[in-house]
Amino acid sequence: MKTLVFASNNAHKLEEIRSILGGRFDVKSLKDIGCEVEIPETGATFRENALQKAQYVKEHFGLDCFADDSGLEVEALGGEPGVYSARYAAKNGVAVHDNKDDVNMDVLLGKLVGEENRKARFCTCVALVYEGETHYFDGTVEGRIITEKRGKGGFGYDPIFVPDGYEQTFAELGNEVKNGISHRARAVAKLAKFLKGDFQ
Repeated sequence: MKTLVFASNNAHKLEEIRSILGGRFDVKSLKDIGCEVEIPETGATFRENALQKAQYVKEHFGLDCFADDSGLEVEALGGEPGVYSARYAAKNGVAVHDNKDDVNMDVLLGKLVGEENRKARFCTCVALVYEGETHYFDGTVEGRIITEKRGKGGFGYDPIFVPDGYEQTFAELGNEVKNGISHRARAVAKLAKFLKGDFQ
Protein backbone atom coordinates (compact mmCIF):
# COMPACT_ATOMS: atom_id res chain seq x y z
CA MET A 1 0.00 0.00 0.00
CA LYS A 2 1.39 3.38 -1.02
CA THR A 3 1.97 6.01 1.67
CA LEU A 4 0.40 9.41 1.10
CA VAL A 5 0.63 12.31 3.54
CA PHE A 6 -2.26 14.68 4.20
CA ALA A 7 -0.69 17.95 5.42
CA SER A 8 -3.06 18.29 8.36
CA ASN A 9 -3.60 17.06 11.91
CA ASN A 10 -7.38 17.57 11.79
CA ALA A 11 -8.75 14.23 13.02
CA HIS A 12 -12.15 14.65 11.35
CA LYS A 13 -10.62 15.55 7.99
CA LEU A 14 -8.24 12.59 8.20
CA GLU A 15 -11.01 10.14 9.01
CA GLU A 16 -13.08 11.44 6.09
CA ILE A 17 -10.16 11.22 3.66
CA ARG A 18 -9.24 7.70 4.77
CA SER A 19 -12.78 6.45 4.26
CA ILE A 20 -13.03 8.07 0.80
CA LEU A 21 -9.75 6.57 -0.42
CA GLY A 22 -11.07 3.15 0.51
CA GLY A 23 -7.94 1.47 1.82
CA ARG A 24 -5.91 2.04 -1.34
CA PHE A 25 -3.47 4.35 0.43
CA ASP A 26 -1.88 4.52 3.86
CA VAL A 27 -2.86 8.14 4.60
CA LYS A 28 -0.65 9.72 7.26
CA SER A 29 -1.03 13.01 9.13
CA LEU A 30 1.76 15.53 9.76
CA LYS A 31 2.05 14.16 13.29
CA ASP A 32 2.37 10.61 11.97
CA ILE A 33 5.51 11.54 9.99
CA GLY A 34 7.03 13.64 12.80
CA CYS A 35 6.37 17.05 11.25
CA GLU A 36 5.94 19.35 14.23
CA VAL A 37 6.47 22.73 12.54
CA GLU A 38 3.76 25.20 11.60
CA ILE A 39 4.08 25.16 7.80
CA PRO A 40 3.84 28.76 6.54
CA GLU A 41 0.96 29.91 4.35
CA THR A 42 2.15 33.07 2.64
CA GLY A 43 0.52 32.67 -0.77
CA ALA A 44 -1.88 35.12 -2.36
CA THR A 45 -4.31 32.36 -3.40
CA PHE A 46 -5.76 29.14 -1.97
CA ARG A 47 -3.82 27.23 -4.63
CA GLU A 48 -0.48 28.79 -3.62
CA ASN A 49 -1.06 28.07 0.08
CA ALA A 50 -2.09 24.46 -0.54
CA LEU A 51 0.93 23.86 -2.76
CA GLN A 52 3.23 25.46 -0.21
CA LYS A 53 2.19 22.89 2.40
CA ALA A 54 2.35 19.89 0.06
CA GLN A 55 5.77 20.87 -1.30
CA TYR A 56 7.15 21.39 2.22
CA VAL A 57 6.37 17.79 3.11
CA LYS A 58 7.81 16.46 -0.15
CA GLU A 59 11.02 18.48 0.22
CA HIS A 60 11.61 17.76 3.92
CA PHE A 61 10.27 14.21 4.27
CA GLY A 62 10.46 12.81 0.72
CA LEU A 63 6.84 11.65 0.75
CA ASP A 64 4.05 12.29 -1.73
CA CYS A 65 1.58 14.65 -0.14
CA PHE A 66 -1.63 16.60 -0.58
CA ALA A 67 -2.83 19.68 1.28
CA ASP A 68 -5.86 21.93 1.19
CA ASP A 69 -6.56 25.59 1.74
CA SER A 70 -10.05 26.99 2.05
CA GLY A 71 -11.86 30.23 2.67
CA LEU A 72 -14.89 32.42 2.14
CA GLU A 73 -15.23 34.93 -0.71
CA VAL A 74 -17.88 37.65 -0.45
CA GLU A 75 -18.83 39.32 -3.73
CA ALA A 76 -19.63 42.78 -2.30
CA LEU A 77 -16.24 42.86 -0.56
CA GLY A 78 -14.25 42.10 -3.70
CA GLY A 79 -13.61 38.50 -2.66
CA GLU A 80 -12.66 39.17 0.95
CA PRO A 81 -11.84 37.58 3.32
CA GLY A 82 -10.36 35.03 0.89
CA VAL A 83 -7.00 33.62 1.98
CA TYR A 84 -7.28 35.70 5.15
CA SER A 85 -10.51 33.96 6.22
CA ALA A 86 -8.98 32.43 9.35
CA ARG A 87 -7.31 35.69 10.41
CA TYR A 88 -9.70 38.28 9.01
CA ALA A 89 -10.24 40.19 12.26
CA ALA A 90 -6.52 40.50 12.92
CA LYS A 91 -5.94 41.70 9.35
CA ASN A 92 -8.49 44.45 10.03
CA GLY A 93 -6.76 45.49 13.26
CA VAL A 94 -9.34 43.94 15.59
CA ALA A 95 -8.00 42.25 18.72
CA VAL A 96 -8.76 38.54 18.92
CA HIS A 97 -8.95 36.83 22.30
CA ASP A 98 -10.86 33.60 22.90
CA ASN A 99 -13.29 32.90 20.07
CA LYS A 100 -11.54 33.81 16.83
CA ASP A 101 -14.43 32.57 14.67
CA ASP A 102 -16.95 34.84 16.40
CA VAL A 103 -14.72 37.91 16.04
CA ASN A 104 -14.05 37.15 12.36
CA MET A 105 -17.79 36.87 11.72
CA ASP A 106 -18.48 40.11 13.58
CA VAL A 107 -15.95 41.99 11.43
CA LEU A 108 -17.46 40.54 8.24
CA LEU A 109 -21.05 41.30 9.26
CA GLY A 110 -20.02 44.83 10.20
CA LYS A 111 -18.62 45.42 6.72
CA LEU A 112 -21.88 44.21 5.15
CA VAL A 113 -24.26 46.42 7.13
CA GLY A 114 -26.68 48.01 4.64
CA GLU A 115 -25.34 45.94 1.76
CA GLU A 116 -28.02 44.29 -0.39
CA ASN A 117 -25.68 42.01 -2.32
CA ARG A 118 -25.06 39.12 0.09
CA LYS A 119 -23.67 36.65 -2.46
CA ALA A 120 -20.74 34.57 -1.24
CA ARG A 121 -19.04 31.28 -1.80
CA PHE A 122 -16.79 28.90 0.05
CA CYS A 123 -13.75 27.68 -1.91
CA THR A 124 -11.28 24.86 -1.39
CA CYS A 125 -8.18 24.00 -3.36
CA VAL A 126 -6.40 20.68 -2.85
CA ALA A 127 -2.82 20.51 -4.13
CA LEU A 128 -1.35 17.04 -4.70
CA VAL A 129 2.37 16.40 -5.18
CA TYR A 130 2.35 12.85 -6.51
CA GLU A 131 4.89 10.76 -8.43
CA GLY A 132 6.85 13.80 -9.52
CA GLU A 133 3.87 15.84 -10.70
CA THR A 134 1.57 18.48 -9.19
CA HIS A 135 -2.20 18.35 -9.55
CA TYR A 136 -4.95 20.66 -8.30
CA PHE A 137 -8.56 19.92 -7.38
CA ASP A 138 -11.01 22.73 -6.69
CA GLY A 139 -14.38 22.76 -4.98
CA THR A 140 -16.84 25.60 -4.43
CA VAL A 141 -20.28 26.03 -2.92
CA GLU A 142 -22.33 29.14 -3.68
CA GLY A 143 -24.57 30.82 -1.14
CA ARG A 144 -25.28 34.01 0.75
CA ILE A 145 -24.34 35.75 3.99
CA ILE A 146 -27.22 36.36 6.39
CA THR A 147 -27.37 39.24 8.88
CA GLU A 148 -26.96 37.29 12.13
CA LYS A 149 -25.43 34.03 13.34
CA ARG A 150 -27.61 30.93 13.40
CA GLY A 151 -26.78 27.40 14.53
CA LYS A 152 -24.31 25.73 16.86
CA GLY A 153 -22.58 23.31 14.49
CA GLY A 154 -19.65 23.66 12.16
CA PHE A 155 -16.85 26.18 12.52
CA GLY A 156 -15.46 29.31 10.89
CA TYR A 157 -18.17 31.25 9.05
CA ASP A 158 -20.71 28.38 9.02
CA PRO A 159 -23.29 30.20 11.24
CA ILE A 160 -23.70 33.06 8.74
CA PHE A 161 -23.49 31.14 5.43
CA VAL A 162 -26.62 29.70 3.76
CA PRO A 163 -25.80 27.51 0.74
CA ASP A 164 -27.91 27.89 -2.40
CA GLY A 165 -30.97 25.65 -2.34
CA TYR A 166 -31.21 25.67 1.46
CA GLU A 167 -32.79 27.91 4.09
CA GLN A 168 -30.49 26.82 6.91
CA THR A 169 -26.90 27.84 7.58
CA PHE A 170 -24.06 25.35 7.42
CA ALA A 171 -24.07 25.49 11.24
CA GLU A 172 -27.73 24.44 11.30
CA LEU A 173 -27.58 21.74 8.62
CA GLY A 174 -25.29 19.43 10.61
CA ASN A 175 -22.08 17.71 9.54
CA GLU A 176 -23.67 14.91 7.55
CA VAL A 177 -25.49 17.28 5.19
CA LYS A 178 -22.71 19.86 5.13
CA ASN A 179 -20.02 17.30 4.34
CA GLY A 180 -22.09 16.01 1.44
CA ILE A 181 -22.35 19.40 -0.30
CA SER A 182 -19.40 21.40 0.99
CA HIS A 183 -16.57 22.93 -1.00
CA ARG A 184 -14.07 20.62 0.67
CA ALA A 185 -16.17 17.52 -0.05
CA ARG A 186 -16.33 18.44 -3.74
CA ALA A 187 -12.57 19.01 -4.02
CA VAL A 188 -11.75 15.81 -2.12
CA ALA A 189 -14.13 13.80 -4.33
CA LYS A 190 -12.11 14.94 -7.38
CA LEU A 191 -8.86 14.03 -5.61
CA ALA A 192 -10.20 10.58 -4.72
CA LYS A 193 -11.37 9.97 -8.27
CA PHE A 194 -7.93 10.88 -9.60
CA LEU A 195 -6.12 8.63 -7.11
CA LYS A 196 -8.43 5.75 -7.98
CA GLY A 197 -7.30 6.13 -11.58
CA ASP A 198 -10.39 7.36 -13.34
CA PHE A 199 -10.14 11.13 -13.10
CA GLN A 200 -11.60 12.73 -16.22
